[in-house]
Order: sequence, then structure tokens, then C-alpha cells
Amino acid sequence: MFDELNKYKSNGHFFFSVDDELSKACNAPKNGAGIYIIYALKGSKIELIYIGSSGKILQNGRKKARIGGIYDRLVNGKQFGDARKKSWKTKIISEKIEALDIYWYETLDKVNRDIPNAVEGIIIQRFYEVYGVLPKWNKEY
Repeated sequence: MFDELNKYKSNGHFFFSVDDELSKACNAPKNGAGIYIIYALKGSKIELIYIGSSGKILQNGRKKARIGGIYDRLVNGKQFGDARKKSWKTKIISEKIEALDIYWYETLDKVNRDIPNAVEGIIIQRFYEVYGVLPKWNKEY
């Protein structure tokens, strides 16, 4: 669905369930800037539920990565009123999700110079074009 992401060679994914510790499960880079896409595994279905980004570009063209990079954004970033390492467990239980499958892509590195927010916007736009709504956990864009 998102052919735009094929060019990012620094990428990966990991699974997270209620029994896991997010800080141990997460394999995203601690100094990277880019986007992440979260899928819920529920029954025999897979649903894209969230698209996010981490990192910015400064006026002088240099990368401004969050301290701790994409990793820290995923583990300690706030969502649903608490750090994701806590709030995601609550959502997994309340929504009867078996696991989350989290994909990450470094979009701003030595090879690619794509602003994370811009790539996030493109991917959200593609999703919106197909489904007419935002992913379930994205409240607005």
C-alpha cells in the first residue's frame, strides 16, 4: 500500500503484546528520525491503527532528532494520556488486541533527506484516500 517506503533501507519492525516490556521489544534507532506505522493483530485480521513520526529538520538543513530518536518516541512518547509503554498495554486489553506490529523507517539519514512529518503526511494521505478516515488511533492530522 505504501510503495513510497521501499526506498528507506534503514527500517525494521517488532511485535509488542501485553506481556512484553516495550523498552525491551522496541528495536528502533536511538538517534534516528523518521516515521512509524502501527498495526493491530486481532483474531485473523490485521488493521493499520496509527501513523506517527519523530524528528525534524532545522532551518540550516540539519537533522533534529529527539533525544533517544524513534526509539524514545515509541517507548516514552505520550499517547492516550500516558507514556506509550503504559497506555498501549491498556489499549491492547480494552480493544482485545493480541499484539501490535510496529514498523519504523528512518527517512532522514545519510542516504535520505525526507522530512519525517512530510513522509508521515504522505502516508496518512494515502490511507485517507483509500479509507476516507484516519487510522483509528490518529485523532487528527
